[in-house]
Amino acid sequence: MKLRINGESREAPDHLATVADLANWLDLPPFGSAIELNGEVIRRAEHAATPLKEDDHLEVVRLVGGG
Repeated sequence: MKLRINGESREAPDHLATVADLANWLDLPPFGSAIELNGEVIRRAEHAATPLKEDDHLEVVRLVGGG
């Protein structure tokens, strides 16, 4: 499946069906990240129920701490 992630076209494995699958594939931490799908931020509680489709546009943000 072809997805656009952070402005880059990427070929994702066919087994990615949901935003939760995408988060696992990208090895995102359970906290400290956010995913936007086609301009809408997807709440973590909705990741498993939010399907992905060919040519979806995603923005993935990881929070970074520092001091």
